[in-house]
Amino acid sequence: VHAPAAAAAPGARPIASPSVRRRAWELGVELAQVRATGTAGRITHADVEGFAAAHPQGLQPGSGSPFVNVEGAAAVVAPVRPSERHLVSPRGDGIEASKVTGLRRKIAEKMQESKRRIPHFSYVEEVDVTELEALRERLNALHGKTRGKLTVLPLLVRAVCRSLRDFPQINARFDDEAGVVNRYEAMHLGIAAQTPSGLMVPVIRHAEALDLWSCAAEIRRLAEVARTGKATRDELSGSTFTISSLGPLGGIVTTPVINHPEVGILGVNRIVERPMFRSGQVVARLLMNLSSSFDHRVVDGQDAAEFVQSIRAQLEAPATLFID
Repeated sequence: VHAPAAAAAPGARPIASPSVRRRAWELGVELAQVRATGTAGRITHADVEGFAAAHPQGLQPGSGSPFVNVEGAAAVVAPVRPSERHLVSPRGDGIEASKVTGLRRKIAEKMQESKRRIPHFSYVEEVDVTELEALRERLNALHGKTRGKLTVLPLLVRAVCRSLRDFPQINARFDDEAGVVNRYEAMHLGIAAQTPSGLMVPVIRHAEALDLWSCAAEIRRLAEVARTGKATRDELSGSTFTISSLGPLGGIVTTPVINHPEVGILGVNRIVERPMFRSGQVVARLLMNLSSSFDHRVVDGQDAAEFVQSIRAQLEAPATLFID
């Protein structure tokens, strides 16, 4: 004996298959008003058709309950109702053609040449810069008003210069057409900078001979002339190694493109505070990744790794930056 048919209890979700819900929507039938005759109170096609035939007035096709899977998953997506069409964004079919010219074209050609000619390989290392940041804050508190504020970059430049002394094959430029690697005693460090005109790489000449505040002042000066378009050709050429930093936008990992014909580049990622194990305890530390790329034709993987580890060791024990 079947239980008498009944409408769904107030507030209860009517039980119906996706195809029944679709048909109810097409006919403008609210399933909550339909008396179910199927097993376990399930609404059938016959129930929906019968209700529509008995109540022809007041039904608006396409105005019934949206049809979804009884488990709540969207098994079938309902068509957009006329009343909801204003919520849908218009299709965009336009195309804006912008010719790549001037400096932007030079940058594109430089990047293409670098990726085409240089077999890049990348190496990423995490650095604990908690002590470095403490030192920087202390130096700024002592000398910031008279000498200017230090960022992390001058400290990093110092570490890079000290490491390049031990890895001269990285402070180099490769003339691949002549098959000659030129190693340089002078350390002319390019600092990749984003400007309104595009990416530029102004050069710190003889970075190895500058103290922290002289280096910081030169970085600020070069950034300003690059940003305002006043950098000279000499200020934008002749680098032997490049550092790329996006500051707070540095992300977790990058794969910087080598500034051809150099053989290496160091990317600086953002500093984040994260938990770290030290002496069996979980403590908060300031961590930063160094993402580097090298020309595998002239720089071996082990040399690249040892070079980055040398930089890491100095940054994690910043007192060593001042010991010769």
